[in-house]
Amino acid sequence: MAFLFYFACMNHINFNGKILNADEPVLLASNRGYRYGDGLFETMKVIQGKIQLASFHFERLFSGISLLDFLIPKLVSQKKLEQDILHLCEVNKCTALARVRLSIFRGNGGLYDEDKMAQYVIESWPLSESVNKLNENGLVIDIYPDAKKSCDKFSNVKSANFLPYSLAANYAKKNKLNDCLVLNTSGAIADATIANIFIVKDGIVFTPGLDQGCINGVMRRQLISAMQEAGEQIKEGVVSVNDVLEADEIFLSNAINGIRWVRQCGNSVYGNVKAIGIHNRFIQTIS
Repeated sequence: MAFLFYFACMNHINFNGKILNADEPVLLASNRGYRYGDGLFETMKVIQGKIQLASFHFERLFSGISLLDFLIPKLVSQKKLEQDILHLCEVNKCTALARVRLSIFRGNGGLYDEDKMAQYVIESWPLSESVNKLNENGLVIDIYPDAKKSCDKFSNVKSANFLPYSLAANYAKKNKLNDCLVLNTSGAIADATIANIFIVKDGIVFTPGLDQGCINGVMRRQLISAMQEAGEQIKEGVVSVNDVLEADEIFLSNAINGIRWVRQCGNSVYGNVKAIGIHNRFIQTIS
């Protein structure tokens, strides 16, 4: 019985279309994703056997694949990847509510002798129902001072080259923060470690534009579109550090949590009236 329980709870991954035990080695030391961060990834939310905002995720994924000049095996299509994702969730018994990471990387080799043919890994884990609710205890965040994101055509890609965000997350952990904001090379706000940022001032919602170096977030895109259709005032552009510190409200967005209310950044404290309304109108209603 103990063996059967262990087997039932064992996590699995999908590597290039094959289901393997999660603890089985799959990457070579020459893997370019490992060596150079030469890859990209999508973090998706599955609810009742359906990938939430799937069209946005795969549009961003294949746009990034084209930009990074990957070669994709002919059989690897959006339909194939969706099938692999949902099958893995079934194997890992988390189709009701799951977090999925799809990682795609160029292959193996050095800088000038690479294998351009892409490979992929899919991972999935069960999620708590709490991710579907707006956090009652607001996040405490700050600004990470030691890295600046560039603003070029690669800045919006959800890249495996994650060093600025990784260091910002370490800074947050050391300083007992929930998250950190990352600056761009102009000293303006780009985004947070695993989320886009929105601020509210005098009833208007602002978020850094894509030209500010932020990740082209799927939930960011969904929120902007839904709020514009509803006639809400939302603007994309430059968000300065002072804008953040003087805001009435702040919330962060990503595909897993929808939005999360920020209670404090530095010495500034924020409310959440607008965040509650946005969550109820535009997050809970996503199908």
